[in-house]
Amino acid sequence: MSGVPETMRAIQLTGHGGPDMLKLTHDMPTPTPNAGEVLIKTGAAGINNTDINTRIGWYSKGDGNTEDASWGGQALQFPRVQGADICGTVVSVGEGTSSTLIGKKVLVEPCLRESGGSVLASPWYIGSECDGGFADYVTVAAKHAYPVESQLSDTELASFPCSYSTAENMLSRAAVSGVDTVLITGASGGVGSAAIQLAKARGARVIAVAGSAKRESVLDVGADQVLPRDANLEVELGENAVDVVIDLVGGDSWPDLLNILRPFGRYAVSGAIAGPIVSLDLRTLYLKDQRFFGCTVLDDGVFARLVDLIEQGAIKSLVAQAFPLEAIAEAQALFLEKRFTGKLVLDMSL
Repeated sequence: MSGVPETMRAIQLTGHGGPDMLKLTHDMPTPTPNAGEVLIKTGAAGINNTDINTRIGWYSKGDGNTEDASWGGQALQFPRVQGADICGTVVSVGEGTSSTLIGKKVLVEPCLRESGGSVLASPWYIGSECDGGFADYVTVAAKHAYPVESQLSDTELASFPCSYSTAENMLSRAAVSGVDTVLITGASGGVGSAAIQLAKARGARVIAVAGSAKRESVLDVGADQVLPRDANLEVELGENAVDVVIDLVGGDSWPDLLNILRPFGRYAVSGAIAGPIVSLDLRTLYLKDQRFFGCTVLDDGVFARLVDLIEQGAIKSLVAQAFPLEAIAEAQALFLEKRFTGKLVLDMSL
């Protein structure tokens, strides 16, 4: 691989736990692309809830047992390079991969159907089951590296892949259209702010739920109405007030979401930052003929649609702050404070 160094910088997750489990190395071997893969020089990589959830073992359903703590439900293999939001440039390709990709700026689809030169029996998430973008270089199957034509910087582009594809997948599963009123919880975060833009691009009316301090910034993103997190949704909106709920929060107030959801309404979930265990009155579900969608694996066509929207300028990047790779612990600490709207990004050029 001409011009590619033998070793690289990387943030290695060495075990489950606190930020002290994140170790900066300057001599990790640079990966070599397998057949059907590309080697990408990382330009920027976004910070996500999943990075922290994976680090602390949040995905495990066992009592202190982390043998199921990856996205796919298996034990995480350490050390692991995290980072699911990746923008970079293809610098080398593996056997059987078109060399026309070399030099192309790409966004990486975070939900992988191929890895290590093989088709996967079940999907992986990059940065969980395999190494991701918190490093100078990363390999990925060519089918998951999408060339993008845009005047946006690598940092701006890195705000899109994980959050926006997750949001688009939820809206697609829930069949959101211009006739719908959509309620979005956690609306100031990466996925929530993406869902606002993408729902508006479909012509829907959007009611956002966010902290009171973020009301104006959420309105600026495009929401038609913003309610505070502690609002009584039934009092504010009335029963059967919305067609679709896009939920990223869960928690104790979760039953209210079904009460404001109309008969034949659609509920899509891809997060539980207020708590994963909720109380469900099955009578609400079946008497109102509601439909539930759990959303993790991206449906075919979702990421391609996202790239098209980026190239058309139909959605905008929302970067709250950029950090150098070495400041990942500081970036994650700020992320957990939730005092910003949009995304935090690691800029490899800083």
